[in-house]
Amino acid sequence: MKLRIVFPAILVLLSLTSCISTKDMTYLQRKDKDAIESPVNPIVSKPYRLQTNDILSISIKASDQSLAEIFNPKAGGGQEAQSEQDLYFNGFTIDDHGNIRMPIIGEINVLGYTVDEARIKIEKQLLTEYFTKEANIFVSVKLAGLRFTANGEVGAPGTKTIFQDKVTILEALANSGDILITGDRKHVTIIRQYSHGTEMHDIDLTDIKAMQSPYYYLQPNDYIYVKPLEQKSWGTGRTGVESIGSIVTLISLATTVFLLLKN
Repeated sequence: MKLRIVFPAILVLLSLTSCISTKDMTYLQRKDKDAIESPVNPIVSKPYRLQTNDILSISIKASDQSLAEIFNPKAGGGQEAQSEQDLYFNGFTIDDHGNIRMPIIGEINVLGYTVDEARIKIEKQLLTEYFTKEANIFVSVKLAGLRFTANGEVGAPGTKTIFQDKVTILEALANSGDILITGDRKHVTIIRQYSHGTEMHDIDLTDIKAMQSPYYYLQPNDYIYVKPLEQKSWGTGRTGVESIGSIVTLISLATTVFLLLKN
């Protein structure tokens, strides 16, 4: 009689300890219940400063566009580079010395500059050496998309490029098929390149305070790694039903083996 009571109790306890709680799966929760609910102010991210291997999309326009055409890169069809592939082959890549090479102008050092600072520098050199103010030149400088890599417990791992000036880690994960049910949302690792080397940072995406993290907004060439939860290595199931099914299967197998050996 006691076994009939204990056995179901053990099953329930095992299933509860092995299944994944909704608290581990929900993004941006207010974990401080006692705190007065107030708007969460995302951290003011510092302007990104250009690094080696970044690719810039640069466009130069003027009142007489024929005078500016020579400064603009062309894709295969003769139009300005637009697609990701065109930007890779025809954009301006920052070399190991921090320089880009532009037609006619030659090398310009932009390492450590913001995008706006690079634009101002190029515009100033054009006005000094090639154009007058009457030419009304208009210089546009942008990063050729924000490139990142997501790996681990995500639906669609791989390298992707989003054509936006700012991208949050949640947007990046959404573009990578989101974190799987077996992924650890509390310890998402971002591997980021700096001028002094590579650093690793963890961010808890289940906490609303993640929006105040300096790693909430991605930088070009960030690597996002989502670790697996322990439940995945246990193999007992992601939900209570799956856990009970797995445990019942194991117990049934053990019982069968025991009866065969006994007979």
